[in-house]
Amino acid sequence: MRLVVLVSMATTAVHGQTNSCTEPIGSFPTNSYWTALEIDPAIYSSPYHTSLFKPQNGEDGARVWSQTKSMLFYGAGVALFLAALPESATGWDPDSDIFSKWVENVTAGPVWDRNNMAYNYIGHTYVGGVYYQVARKSGYRQWDSFVYTALMSTFYWEYGIEAFAEVPSIQDLAVTPLLGWVYGEWAYQTELGIRDRGNKVVGSKILGETSLFFLDPIDSLGRGVNRVVGRRWVKSGYGYFTYTATPDGEITDHTVYLNMNFPIGGSNQPEEERDVRHLEIRNDPVDTGIVGIAIGSGHTVLDKEWNVEDGFYTQVLLSLHFTPSFSARAGYSWADLTRTSGKPVIYENYSLDALYYLNSKRKLRPFITAGFGEQMWDEDLEQKTFQLNAGLGLHWKLHNKWALQADWVNYYSTSQGTYDQNLNASLIYRFGGGEHTDW
Repeated sequence: MRLVVLVSMATTAVHGQTNSCTEPIGSFPTNSYWTALEIDPAIYSSPYHTSLFKPQNGEDGARVWSQTKSMLFYGAGVALFLAALPESATGWDPDSDIFSKWVENVTAGPVWDRNNMAYNYIGHTYVGGVYYQVARKSGYRQWDSFVYTALMSTFYWEYGIEAFAEVPSIQDLAVTPLLGWVYGEWAYQTELGIRDRGNKVVGSKILGETSLFFLDPIDSLGRGVNRVVGRRWVKSGYGYFTYTATPDGEITDHTVYLNMNFPIGGSNQPEEERDVRHLEIRNDPVDTGIVGIAIGSGHTVLDKEWNVEDGFYTQVLLSLHFTPSFSARAGYSWADLTRTSGKPVIYENYSLDALYYLNSKRKLRPFITAGFGEQMWDEDLEQKTFQLNAGLGLHWKLHNKWALQADWVNYYSTSQGTYDQNLNASLIYRFGGGEHTDW
């Protein structure tokens, strides 16, 4: 590998280009390149600008594409594994024609699924984090990595591999990219910490290497494939550089020491401990702070046509707070209610809503909301009803990470002609650093 180092008083840039992917692999990493470039200031003025399909700030697009192709092959193995699990664990029916089933499932979805909760909420969060790191470790910002996660979870999995077995899932379409973003960023930062400690966890190399595998199995599998075939079939690993001041602690105009670190799993690390400084985008305008989760309760006033008594329910919401003035949320409410005949009935309501806040710079913010979704009885897809909704609410910011929110939402069924009203109150928690104070 040829390495070119350019050093000046104002800018330090490092470029390294690997050899062709057909050459035998040695003891060097298998990234497509390493680079340290100055960030285009426009990335901050347009926080939701996406460079995923047009790398422009030193991102490694070739690495993302290489690992994406590898996942197409891994996916077939995952599908076979899931097909071998009991139907009660995944909801997959092994006795169906998979190709005709795929067409049927794609056209029927998405629906609220009844899969095992651990599979839906823990498994999909983990897998979303795995997708996320493919882009994040290729030098992309958090927003770009989230977009990649959303695309992979939607088209590669829900409407791809998993659609051969079941109808795409409403909650999976929301949980995988959103909570996957939160977990994936944590996993990314955790891996950096383990690398800095010489691939050790509580002083153990075995625990360290095991942790690194589970934090990013796609990258680990890519390195494993390369070692087995002796070729760079998958662009894996990642590189970064650090700087060290002169021995007396002063940096002059003419003397800069560069430490090149290629922290690839299984490679030998220097014996001495280093204070490693990773090169990455600072002050990212979009981070996990825009992701929120809320739990609350409410009271529903149902149309008399349902022949169901009014009652209280529990509610969970996932939200993206794009700006102090605008957010979007996916909500789910459920309750055990009673029909007017005295028989119990299960009530469910799920929707996708947009919220616009007034007085967005203040702690107390009135808002309007509108969206669409479905109401369902007794967990029976034959008893679901499409609904439009609109309402008013009040958002009270307690802290950058915490807020209280209450709203009054009216639901209209386009097929049944019914009107329902829900009064909601919830506590919102925002991940990362929470709401940006400079927006």
